[in-house]
Amino acid sequence: MDSPEKRRKRKRLARPSAKNFFTFKSVLSCLAFLTFLYLLSHRIPITTSSFRPVLVVSTLSLLSSSAVGSVQGSSTLTPLSPLRIEDRVLFPDHLLLLVSIRDRKDWISEKELLDCVYNGNISSFGSGSDEILSEKRDLVSVEEYHEFRLIFRCPLPPVNYSAAVNLQPRRRLHRGGARTLEFDDGFLRRSNLTVRVWDNMVYEAVMDGDTVVVFVKGLNLRPDRESDPGQFSCHFGLGNWEREGSYVLTTKAVTAAQEVIRCLLPRSIRKNRNKAEGIRVTIGLTPGRGRGRVLVPSAAKISDLKSVGRGERNERKKYELCVCSMVWNQASSLREWIMYHAWLGVERWFIYDNNSDDGIKEAVEELEQEGHNVSRHLWPWIKTQEAGFSHCALRARDECNWVSFMDVDEFFYFPHPSYRHRRFRKLAFPGQNSLKTLVANVSSSPRIAEIRTACHSFGPSGLSSVPSQGVTVGYTCRLQSPERHKSIIRPDALDATLLNVVHHFHLRKGFRYMNLPQGTAVINHYKYQVWEAFRAKFYRRVATYVADWQDNQNEGSRDRAPGLGTEAIEPPNWRLQFCEVWDTGLRDFALANLADPATGLLPWERSPL
Repeated sequence: MDSPEKRRKRKRLARPSAKNFFTFKSVLSCLAFLTFLYLLSHRIPITTSSFRPVLVVSTLSLLSSSAVGSVQGSSTLTPLSPLRIEDRVLFPDHLLLLVSIRDRKDWISEKELLDCVYNGNISSFGSGSDEILSEKRDLVSVEEYHEFRLIFRCPLPPVNYSAAVNLQPRRRLHRGGARTLEFDDGFLRRSNLTVRVWDNMVYEAVMDGDTVVVFVKGLNLRPDRESDPGQFSCHFGLGNWEREGSYVLTTKAVTAAQEVIRCLLPRSIRKNRNKAEGIRVTIGLTPGRGRGRVLVPSAAKISDLKSVGRGERNERKKYELCVCSMVWNQASSLREWIMYHAWLGVERWFIYDNNSDDGIKEAVEELEQEGHNVSRHLWPWIKTQEAGFSHCALRARDECNWVSFMDVDEFFYFPHPSYRHRRFRKLAFPGQNSLKTLVANVSSSPRIAEIRTACHSFGPSGLSSVPSQGVTVGYTCRLQSPERHKSIIRPDALDATLLNVVHHFHLRKGFRYMNLPQGTAVINHYKYQVWEAFRAKFYRRVATYVADWQDNQNEGSRDRAPGLGTEAIEPPNWRLQFCEVWDTGLRDFALANLADPATGLLPWERSPL
């Protein structure tokens, strides 16, 4: 029999060592913690600048409606895709947020769920405290932008508050209950609060063959002139490097003009074009005098215009005639302008919307439902009409043989040709599809790539209110001499710079333009309408190199209203100004050819109830 001392010794040997056990647990804990850090670092880069504000759905929204009802009453909650603010752009009249999202449709009709939130420091208000104050404002709008981004618009920040606006969910009643979203506070605390200033940034980028066309504000290149591309380069960000604000691939610029720089695509991107969309790109420039290359701040990511509707394009031939226009708050003018030119043979419209807030989306949708082939393209970049037209020329090239660049207050008119212009009779005639027939006939001359048509500027014609039958019927008095011209171009014959001055483009070598005689065709430009309509132009003009009406610049230019000045104050006898020749040609033509024989209504007029 063992002694008590031996039994106690065997028990001590059989008992696990506390010291060894503690060491094993420690190793396991350390390994688990290191694994967590490794996964976290690959999912979210651990540098302050890479963090962005993210909107996430409340966990309550993932519950069934019955479960939610037990917590919040009778609410019905639907999960929404999370948002990530990628860029903020400060404009003179609002803040624009470029936001990435997995499912765009979730948020287009849900702007009531969010507030714009601005932070301010109490010390800015005269206090010695460092306490942070927050101020909320209603979100202005949510718009589809690219396939991979939305645009959120916020008001300008209150005085002494930062422009680094964030989005914050609000609680609202929804289908009889409360719908709640919330931010991930960890992301908010370490968000990237960079704000781009609009007058110096890269704002768009489009693939074109083996090149990328980049649109830049702030280069201050001369209008209507090519510039030396040797001073510019393109820089591309990929993956984590892009999120860190770094650019790892560089190519040289091959053309430069106004706000448009064309660069070669990197070889690795050319070989994988389907993966190029969404890559951030910027422009580098060399200031000179031995200074290093400077990168322009960028909110631009590469898009491929050919990927939109590619299947539909392959199934049909090109449209003979399309129209591109840039508009701001011209929804009420679209109906007459599109229906009239559809009668003349225009088959396709590209409407570049420059921040309208007058219901233009609904106006375009209504026209589409009525059978007109109209598409609205959001173009949020103010005073960039020339660049926007270059962008539209790229968009339309695979769809259209000819594209007319014109404004919604400009209307083609084909008068009966005089004896002196009888040789042009075969090109055009007054009647249905006359504009389409014109460009089709010109196509037989392969070297002609642009058709220029003179513009006659019409005045208020004695009216004091907007004409009920439309501008073509209401305004009948104009200036005697034409002002400028507008062009119809072949997009496949444009110079690689895409250089234009709104009225016409630069063509590739070997191509030329033709001027239409005024006896064959003219454009009625209803430029000086009744004061109620005209004064809206004082807010802003869309062209880059044309001074706004309120600016004290180039007051004697033909782009200005003679004698008007810089204030939106109606001059004496405005309704009688700009009237030198009474011209009822287009009015008589429209009433004779387009009015309904039974009702007398023109196609764009609404039937009385």
